[in-house]
Amino acid sequence: MRENRAETHIVKNIGVDTGGTFTDIVMRIDGDLFTHKVLSTPQNPALAVIQGVREILHLHHTDAEHLEIVHGSTVATNALLERRGARIALVTTKGFEDVLEIGRQTRPSLYDFFVERPAPLVPGDRRFGISERTLHTGDIQTEIETTDLNALASELATLELDAIAICFLFAYVNPQNEQIVASHLAELGIPISCSHEVLPEYREYARFSTTVANAYIRPTLERHLSTLTDSDLLCTFNETVARNETECGSNTKNLDKQAADTYPQGKIKKSFRLMLSNGGCVSVKNFEAAGIRTVLSGPAGGVLGAYQIAKTAGYDQIITFDMGGTSTDVSLCNNGISLTTESTISGLPIKVPLIDIHTVGAGGGSIATVDAGGALRVGPESAGADPGPICYGNSGSDITVTDANLFLGRIAATQFLGGAMSLDTDKAKTYIEKFASRLGIPALQAADGILKVANAAMERAIKVISVERGFDTRDFTLVSFGGAGGLHAAFMAENLGIGTVLIPPNGGLLSGYGMLFADVVKDYSQTVLRRFSTDSETLVEALNTGFNELLTRAENEMKAEGFLAEQLKIDRSLDMRYEGQSYELNIPYSTERHDYSNAVETLIKSFHAAHEQRFGYARTNAPVEIVNLRLTATGETDKPSIQPLPIADADASEAFTGQSLVMFDGEALRTDFYRREALRPGNQISGPAIITEFSATTVLPPNFSAVVDTYQNLVLTRKLNVSEQ
Repeated sequence: MRENRAETHIVKNIGVDTGGTFTDIVMRIDGDLFTHKVLSTPQNPALAVIQGVREILHLHHTDAEHLEIVHGSTVATNALLERRGARIALVTTKGFEDVLEIGRQTRPSLYDFFVERPAPLVPGDRRFGISERTLHTGDIQTEIETTDLNALASELATLELDAIAICFLFAYVNPQNEQIVASHLAELGIPISCSHEVLPEYREYARFSTTVANAYIRPTLERHLSTLTDSDLLCTFNETVARNETECGSNTKNLDKQAADTYPQGKIKKSFRLMLSNGGCVSVKNFEAAGIRTVLSGPAGGVLGAYQIAKTAGYDQIITFDMGGTSTDVSLCNNGISLTTESTISGLPIKVPLIDIHTVGAGGGSIATVDAGGALRVGPESAGADPGPICYGNSGSDITVTDANLFLGRIAATQFLGGAMSLDTDKAKTYIEKFASRLGIPALQAADGILKVANAAMERAIKVISVERGFDTRDFTLVSFGGAGGLHAAFMAENLGIGTVLIPPNGGLLSGYGMLFADVVKDYSQTVLRRFSTDSETLVEALNTGFNELLTRAENEMKAEGFLAEQLKIDRSLDMRYEGQSYELNIPYSTERHDYSNAVETLIKSFHAAHEQRFGYARTNAPVEIVNLRLTATGETDKPSIQPLPIADADASEAFTGQSLVMFDGEALRTDFYRREALRPGNQISGPAIITEFSATTVLPPNFSAVVDTYQNLVLTRKLNVSEQ
């Protein structure tokens, strides 16, 4: 890290990741990185973002001319999970008001007698049908009557709505009727989400659900972004001190005054970009219908950062393991980041492009409980940031994974967050002993059991994205990050047969760091439903015509982001399936092929191969269909460079800070402690050892060793026993 300076700098990027427990800030100035961490403010997540950015700028005396902030937000996700979104109405084709209620044939809990289906985001009394009909060909069979429009607008005006969703049958083919209704209802002055803009694809339930979810979260997200964009991040001292005191508490007043003395009014320029679930970002002023595309924006930043670091270090096949305070997110990257177009959030199907991430409710703040049968359970409930784990010293009284790690000696109580936050070891000990007495076992066994139960849940998550999809975990490197990842990574790797663990520097802030790598990305899709025919030239020309329409939209919208057409990277692909299937696989498509018959044959062969890899078989004689066209436009941004450092010797003694007893498998072992910031490339450490840094802690069990590579990553490997050598 560079020394604090009072020089003038242009801040290239600030990445902000709002998590359930902490909000992480990573700032890049002239190639140097600065990091900061503040407790999240769940009641208003924007406050922690404002506080964290202000503090990192103040701490490093940075007089910025231009802030470019990429923000990954949990606002959209939490609004769906907690059902705290907007009061909305749904306008749809008459007779289809109950599509959201009926759902589809899939029953995820078929044999659960006590299952409760999540209620639709729009209750029945706010779902309105209007007489209209568009055919599957795109022809308008029934036009909308003006009298119906006026009656609808009058009724909606009485409901005190925050937003409206409009979803008509076959609007993805011809959006005319949706556009007419949206134009007429614009006089209500509230956000309107149309299905042909949010998801112009067939399958009405997924399209309705995604569009309604977008309308549901949009007002909440817009308020959050408005708070950020309207804030004086450098505290220009006009009328902001009083307001900031109200927003963040009186303890920020002195900081605001100091900042106001440093930063002249009106000098700062700031631009916000919103991190998307597909690993890209988009400017806040142009996010429009992109609200639903932010549901996994924070975890997406982590996968992006992990992949960039691992690829630079020479690892192409990785499993990302992001363990935070509230949840754990895992993703498999097999020579590239894996994308999907389908996800489920709180029982709601969401059909937008996103990084293929699997999430479980296991994190540092996950709460340990004893169920009715006397069994130990961990999560998915979390202590979050408030009150947080017991050892935080707040009003928390529930045992968490963090408390168990501290009790076993795996967290240095005086070095948490670089010493800025001291943990209450005695309080954690008292509560764990009480908890153990309920289980009828020793306290050490209870704490160890909490960690093993949490590890088992995270191992199952990794198997979902690897073993269950035909991948062998032994072929992959585990890239661990998140505030709690390093505490569990070695144990996870051992249980899964993974030979190497890569832990990047500042791993607890990697999601924020990954956002600095985010390009501006926009996705476009269109349902076509075409079967491969013998007339290859006609088919390819039709596909190219469809892609050209999407490309025109992309070029126009990316121009508003500051990118010319020649600056864009364009990727085209097709969703394909065997005729009669209800799911598709995405296959890359190139327009450079002029031999039409070979182009079609190559597409079909690629689909068969992809189906074989994914499902274990291919029906090479079955007819193949094209379902959707997909086009992705990417505008490349300026990114941090990852530079290698010279290799030093193996001696890590300069980073050594002392020894302490730490519990491993019920045995107290004398364990070396190291300060990661003092480690140099080439340094080697043999377990048992604990490596502390500002944002995270890494546990090196007795049967593991570690080396610092040229990019300052910790590379953990398991020591082979005699029988394995």
